[in-house]
Amino acid sequence: MDDALKELIAIGASVTAHCQPCVTYHVEKARSLGVGEAEIQEAVRVGQMVERGAGSAMRDFIQDLVGKPGETGCCHGKGRLEAPAGVARCHCG
Repeated sequence: MDDALKELIAIGASVTAHCQPCVTYHVEKARSLGVGEAEIQEAVRVGQMVERGAGSAMRDFIQDLVGKPGETGCCHGKGRLEAPAGVARCHCG
């Protein structure tokens, strides 16, 4: 993998991570390596696409974990919440 491709990947990752200094650094580095503006813009678009997907998945995860705003939580406060291996489960009873 060449340095230009590494910088394009870093741009997308930086956008997804919401790291403004990182985006600035990697865009400048990519430009110094001769990467074109269209390629840089595409890396930004890919990062934004990943960010949107991750954000949507996180919203769904949080809703499943703690319920919609205004709900009282797991089993409406009558159960316990366990999260083995990163999978949240509500155990009622």
